[in-house]
Amino acid sequence: MADALTADLPKTAATRPGSIVLARHGEPDIARNVMLNARGYEDYWGRYEQLGIRPGQTPPRELLELAAKADVIISSVRRRSVESTQALVGGREFARDPMFVEAPLPAPGFPGFLKMSPKVWGFTARFWWWFFNHHAGQETRAQAEARADQAADLIVDLAEQGQDVVVLAHGFFNFMVGRSLRKRGWRLTANQGWKYWSTRRFERS
Repeated sequence: MADALTADLPKTAATRPGSIVLARHGEPDIARNVMLNARGYEDYWGRYEQLGIRPGQTPPRELLELAAKADVIISSVRRRSVESTQALVGGREFARDPMFVEAPLPAPGFPGFLKMSPKVWGFTARFWWWFFNHHAGQETRAQAEARADQAADLIVDLAEQGQDVVVLAHGFFNFMVGRSLRKRGWRLTANQGWKYWSTRRFERS
């Protein structure tokens, strides 16, 4: 799979591994100042998964510089990640891989009269999914962790060829991939948190 992703990308002969940068996509084009019940949040998340980023955004200079130097750039297949990557690299080719899509956020079955903001719903849904295995027939935590391990193996294989890798994906799944990278001996050497366009850089000496 690594060979397929890099077939048309430059290879770098190196004596040490390249770096891995996990970046979050830009700000999605969806309103957040709404109050929703559980059913409403399910509909909201469904739209969120289909939408792109808010127009007029410019990636931060640091991320632009990282992408310009990268040998391999990979995007999630979600529209918000693809559009973020296009804004980052212009006309340069990049790989799109469903392995990097966000972990699901099924809303707990709270009473319909209970309304919360999308931000609070997101935290609540993630908490229930992570700690109580509430998945509503979608991907479970164990399945997502296995996928994160596969994603980490993919980008480690690329980096160990001496290639610098940049991934444009999603906040929580990037966190999961980062956990897998650390288990494989990669160190978090730069951390911009979880805001839109933020990056987390991993290296191994």
